[in-house]
Amino acid sequence: MQTQIQGPVFVSAEAAERVFDWAAAIGILQKAYAVPHPPSAVPNRTVAEEGRAWLRTLPAVPPGCRYFGAKLMGMSTAATRAAPGVEYVIVLFDRETSRIAAFVDANLVTGYRTAATSAAALDRLAPDKPARLAVLGSGFEASTHVRAFAAVRDLSEVIVCSTTPERREAFARNVTADLGISARAVGDAQEAVRGADIVLCAARSKDEQPILFGDWLSPGTIVISIGSTIPQQREIDVSVVSAADIIVCDMLHEVMEDTGDMIAARKVGIDATGKAYSLNALLAGEIDAHRDAASIRMFKSVGGGLQDVVVAELILTKALEAGLATPLPITFQTKGA
Repeated sequence: MQTQIQGPVFVSAEAAERVFDWAAAIGILQKAYAVPHPPSAVPNRTVAEEGRAWLRTLPAVPPGCRYFGAKLMGMSTAATRAAPGVEYVIVLFDRETSRIAAFVDANLVTGYRTAATSAAALDRLAPDKPARLAVLGSGFEASTHVRAFAAVRDLSEVIVCSTTPERREAFARNVTADLGISARAVGDAQEAVRGADIVLCAARSKDEQPILFGDWLSPGTIVISIGSTIPQQREIDVSVVSAADIIVCDMLHEVMEDTGDMIAARKVGIDATGKAYSLNALLAGEIDAHRDAASIRMFKSVGGGLQDVVVAELILTKALEAGLATPLPITFQTKGA
């Protein structure tokens, strides 16, 4: 038997931007990762490919959350000449009704959840004191990360390095104008990293050459690496993997097995498995990230469905409260049990 139900809502990127809150997002991610969840609740991403088209899916059923669902993104490279880029959508199902509740434009959400997850890890990895932040990159991900980090730590200075002088200068000006933090731009990555307490890598090189090296890091440095998420991508040198005393991963298996940085490290004989931990273990208090103040700690992220769904739930809830969710004039037929 099939019945019709009331249609879901749509949350636009503009609505997501209006209701998003860094502290709230970081807090719910820390809560979500602090509880145990079976692998079946947060499976690895899947990628379907044929010819010049691909579709990536990141599903999750977060324990304790009202909504569950998946993020979908796809692109046909045959269409890039006319319409370049990728569109993202998060589909949320409601546990209470078992119905499709919302479609959330996930373009901004993806950047928000990545930065909020990094900040959730940083909050446990970094000492609770003012920190000097080096940023390698000046794009959207770099910008969101600075704002997320500022929500959990007092940043004494931000030094940004990227390949385009105009962009890095504008980035530094915006950090100071928006956050009131002293910021400056430099043209050399090693100069930016020198003496930094926290190093953010958010700018893979176009030729997939590493942008950060282990001998640049001071004792006690925290490294956040977000730019190598598939085997073909590189961001950090193998010397960074070797230098790190603790490596925390949002998706442990995917980071260790399927990212270009870790694949390169294995090829030169670096076995990082004994010092790699899940973000769940860190936020559940199962590892002591501060046992040695001089240790180099790294958080490496590939992104996961748990992050997408948890942050999308926050945004959906706030958008509904603010009247910013758009009801859709559609209904779905439901197959009865």
